[in-house]
Amino acid sequence: MPSLKTIASATLTAILGYLPLAYAEGEKLVEIKITGNNRIEAAAILNVVKTTAGDLLYNDKTDADIRAIYKLGHFQDIQALKEESDKGVVLVYAVVEKPIVRDIIFDGNKELTTEKLKEAMEFRTNSVFSAKDLAKTVIKIKKMYSDEGYYLADVQTETKENSSSELTLKFHITEGKKVLIKEIRFEGNKAISSRKLRGIMETKEEWFMSWLTGAGTYKEEVLKNDALLISDHYLNNGYVNIKVGEPTVKINKEKNALDVYIGITEGEQYRIGEIGFKGELVDPASDLRSKLKSEPGEIFNRSTLRADIGTLTDLYGDKGYAFATINPQTRLDHKNRIVDMTFDIEKGELVSIERISIAGNPKTRDKVIRREMRVTESDLYSATGMKRSKQNLMNTGYFEEANIATTKGSSSNKLNVSVDVKEKPTGTFSIGGGYSSLDGFIGQGSIQQSNFLGLGLKANASASIGGSSQTYALGLTDPYFMDTKWTLGGDIYRSERDYTDYMRRLTGADIKGGYPINDFLSTFMIYKYETKNLYEPSIAYQALHDVDVLDIYPLGTTTTSSVYGSISHNNTDYRLDPSTGWINSLSLEYAGLGGDNKYIRLITDHTYFYPLYKKLIASTKLTFGYVGEVGQPVPIDEKFYLGGIYSLRGYKTRTVSPTILGSDKSVVYLGGNKEIMGNVELTFPLIQDAGLKGVLFFDYGNAFNDTSNVLTYAFNSFLTSYGFGIRWASPIGPLRLEYGIPITPRTGNTIDSKSGRLEFSIGTMF
Repeated sequence: MPSLKTIASATLTAILGYLPLAYAEGEKLVEIKITGNNRIEAAAILNVVKTTAGDLLYNDKTDADIRAIYKLGHFQDIQALKEESDKGVVLVYAVVEKPIVRDIIFDGNKELTTEKLKEAMEFRTNSVFSAKDLAKTVIKIKKMYSDEGYYLADVQTETKENSSSELTLKFHITEGKKVLIKEIRFEGNKAISSRKLRGIMETKEEWFMSWLTGAGTYKEEVLKNDALLISDHYLNNGYVNIKVGEPTVKINKEKNALDVYIGITEGEQYRIGEIGFKGELVDPASDLRSKLKSEPGEIFNRSTLRADIGTLTDLYGDKGYAFATINPQTRLDHKNRIVDMTFDIEKGELVSIERISIAGNPKTRDKVIRREMRVTESDLYSATGMKRSKQNLMNTGYFEEANIATTKGSSSNKLNVSVDVKEKPTGTFSIGGGYSSLDGFIGQGSIQQSNFLGLGLKANASASIGGSSQTYALGLTDPYFMDTKWTLGGDIYRSERDYTDYMRRLTGADIKGGYPINDFLSTFMIYKYETKNLYEPSIAYQALHDVDVLDIYPLGTTTTSSVYGSISHNNTDYRLDPSTGWINSLSLEYAGLGGDNKYIRLITDHTYFYPLYKKLIASTKLTFGYVGEVGQPVPIDEKFYLGGIYSLRGYKTRTVSPTILGSDKSVVYLGGNKEIMGNVELTFPLIQDAGLKGVLFFDYGNAFNDTSNVLTYAFNSFLTSYGFGIRWASPIGPLRLEYGIPITPRTGNTIDSKSGRLEFSIGTMF
């Protein structure tokens, strides 16, 4: 766009060039005209012109009009001319319109698609051409290439006039070779190794897998943030005077790689000195002190200090002081290299919740959201209640996002709470297939709705048919029956499965209920009645049965009437995909309320999640199980069997159990009345945006029968394995592909392979 100086110069030139007497100041105008316009209506231009017929002609007025016309953004040149007519003086604004971009063409782009490059456009086809917007576009395209590693990409532009008012815009791109970061060097670091600092950074050096991971790609914003991450790491290790220079990026002489240089001035390491409190204390200083993680004598850690500020803020917030201010005052003792800390606290007013408003839920009823809230109207504000409310809403699985914010209420001591959710699809209708190591290939169809009628009801109708199993199920559960905290539901189901030694057909129904003691502790109960039939025994099983070895495990049809109860504790951060916290459960099932089968089963299960570093999550699981007789032997299909992707990987499904040999030396699996199993897993993102994760694991366990010393026997007979795999939340259901390798393969057992076993499961299994 021309400058105001250029505009004024053009105006004066026009006046002097076309008017021999220039302006006769004060001449009266009889008409204002617009010429040279094709696309823009004259009326639209005259609408911004302040000079009108009847006005006197003055320099400053025409200058103002020209500036106003330029601001419309459609013109590249404007001139003010004076014409004489029979009626008098006519003022003419002669305009030259900016051309329209009719077509945008790219050539030379191979690594980035034309569609991707068009995202960088500051204008579109059929829009007004702007040299300023064109320059911005070139910069954005170069940035796109730089972010993909094409640091030397060049972009040239060409404009071709189709007519006086239209043009074609061409981008000629020379991508060049991909240039990655070969080396990241540090200068001045002594206390922390360069290797450690590189591990902290998101920017990485190139390696042979860079084509997959993207390591080595230079991104300016990311590298600048890396400098902050390095500074934070030093501050978290007591280096309070740390200075990290701005990273310098240089291309090598061969122009095929980048080197990054980062200068560091570490300073001395400081430890924590005295910790004190002043201001408005709601609890004794000793009580406040016990809540903090910082300890005198320890190395100063800024992240721990931040956590302590958060702890104190939440403590005050839970007492209703929503606007409490925690100001940490630090004093450096350079001689002794210690940091004394004093928390200066101003509690502010007691604040209550005035109103809770909900938005973004066209399907989900307000009451479904309100019952997950842990702050209520008229009650005092609670910081923990606010955090827990968000966590509860996300744990329902109904929402992609749940944002909770506060705004000022009708007075200074009142707050309004705004809950803004973004619903996600909670119902599915699918016809598809899957595969598991246990069932082989299966076909399945299902209708599921975890938020039925927007009331939070969980409904499902499903069927699966495979080479070794068939399952049909229909169920409905209300987690807040009649708007109480009670859960009530029921299912009817039928399944048929081909096990190693026999087939089992099962038809049953259940009624289930539960009650949460608090947000972390809940109870659950089920009564079920089943009719099952064991048939088509294997040759070995039938032979042993015929000679009364297995008469205690009868074939044929029996019934089971049982009651099940459990108590579970779950304080994980996100129940659909935990990264921290515990899951503990204890369950007891008693079969013998009528029916043919009688037994008692006790299972306790414990899982712990812990984030080791960023998205690297460690978890450990331990399960104990016992099933005992109630006046008669436990049915063989109710005993414990391990092996397979869901218990002891690397060992064939349901083969880890006590066995007996038939006359033909074939094995019959009897199951155990006790089980101990566990694992340790490390999960980490492979492609985070796609939900693809990697896993490393170590499994251990066994199923066995009564012994004099259970733990000694179990530990001496443990089977162990290790392996790796991938997990993916795929569109057709969760996928697991895991390879387990036995550490202790069973002697003389041909079903155990020392080289390992691939376990594969995909699709929702019912």
